[in-house]
Amino acid sequence: MHKPELVLPAGDLEKLKTALLFGADAVYIGGKEFSLRAFAGNLALSEISSGLDYAHERGKKVYVTVNILAHNRDLVNMPAYLEQLHHLGIDGLIIADPGVIRLANTYAPGIPITVSTQANISNYESAALYRDLGAKRIVLARELTLDEIIDIKNRVDVEVEVFIHGAMCVSYSGRCLLSHYMTGRSANLGACAHPCRYRYHLVEEKRPGQYYPLEEDERGSYIFNSRDLCLLEYLPRLMEAGIDAFKIEGRMKSPLYVASLARVYKQAIDYYTNSTYYDERKIQSWLDELLAVAARPFTSGFIEGESPLIQDIEKQEILGRSDFCGVVKGYHIDNGMVEVEQRANFGPGDPLQFMLPDGNIIDVELAELFDQEGVSLDRARHPRQRVFIPCGKSIPEYSILRRAGAI
Repeated sequence: MHKPELVLPAGDLEKLKTALLFGADAVYIGGKEFSLRAFAGNLALSEISSGLDYAHERGKKVYVTVNILAHNRDLVNMPAYLEQLHHLGIDGLIIADPGVIRLANTYAPGIPITVSTQANISNYESAALYRDLGAKRIVLARELTLDEIIDIKNRVDVEVEVFIHGAMCVSYSGRCLLSHYMTGRSANLGACAHPCRYRYHLVEEKRPGQYYPLEEDERGSYIFNSRDLCLLEYLPRLMEAGIDAFKIEGRMKSPLYVASLARVYKQAIDYYTNSTYYDERKIQSWLDELLAVAARPFTSGFIEGESPLIQDIEKQEILGRSDFCGVVKGYHIDNGMVEVEQRANFGPGDPLQFMLPDGNIIDVELAELFDQEGVSLDRARHPRQRVFIPCGKSIPEYSILRRAGAI
C-alpha cells in the first residue's frame, strides 16, 4: 500500500507546530501577501523562517501558498516576494495562476511547484499542461470521482494531491464570485466572507428584499450550505491508486481542529499502510473524533459521483462536539503544574482531557486551578489567560486541553 504525504493547514506558527507534532508530514501556510486566506493569522517572513527550522529539524516540510488569481497590480511586488521565499529555502510553492507559475520559475528557480485546487484541474490534459509548465504536483479539483482521479494519476507523470477533509465551496473548487458580489470581498484574492454558509431560502435572512437566484444547468445545481468533506473511509482505495498526498482544508480553524485531524488521519494512514483489514470499530472511533471538531455534517462529496448528501439543508446539530479550552505551554517539574494558555472558559467539574502529540488522550480530574500568582480560581475566564493545573505526569508542550462533548 502506497503511503501518501499528509498535508495539514497552518494559519499561524502555533498551528504549524501543532500540526507537525500531531502527525502531519507537511503543512501549507500563507505569507502576509498573495495568499487565499487573508483573514488567517498568516506568517511574516521571519515566522516562515522559524517554521522552516522547526519543520526541518523534524524531517518535515513547509509549503507556502501564493495562490491568488493575480491582477496586474499584484505582479509588481511578486517577484521580490518569490525571491525572498526562495532565499528562505521553502519546500514548495502552491500556485493557482499560470502567470504566477511563470514568475516562480524565474524568481524562485528550483522550488517545487504544486498547482492549487483553485486551478480547477479536472482532466488529464490539464494535468499534463501544468506538468509541462514545471509543476511537480497538482491538487485535483474536489469535484472529481474516484475513477477520474485514478485515470489522471495513471495517465500523467506528475504527483497527485487530493483533498480528503474540510469545507466544500459552493463554486467549482473555490472559484467563487458570491462574496465579491455581496460584500465586495473577493474569494479569489483571499478575502472570502463565506456567504455560502449563511442561511438561505429565497431571500438571505439578513438582506430582506434582495433576491439571489439559484442556477442549474446540465452539469448540476449550484446551491449553498454544503456539508464538510470527509473521505476517511476512502483512504484505502486512494492509497491503492498511488495518490501522493492527502490534503486537509482549514487554515482558519483552531489548534484543536488541526491536532484532532492530524492525529486521526495519521493513525488511519499508518494503519492502512500496514494492514488490509477493514476494522469498522476503528473507523467509527476515528469518525467520532472527527465529528467532535466538525462544524457541519460530513459528505463524501463527488468521489462516487454526485452524492445525495452534499447539502446541509436541515442545518443539523452535531452531538458530542468538543470545546477547545487551551494549549499547554509547559510543565513545571518543581511543583507538578501544567501551564495552559486558556482559549475557552473552563474549570473544576468539567469533563476535560489532554490530547498528547503521541496520540494518547488523558482524562483530567480537575479539582483545583491556579493563576500565575498561585491564587486559586473557580474558572479560567479571560482570553489567553495563563493558568496552572496540578498533574501527576509531565504533559508535553503544544498538547491540547479540550472539554469532551456529551454524545
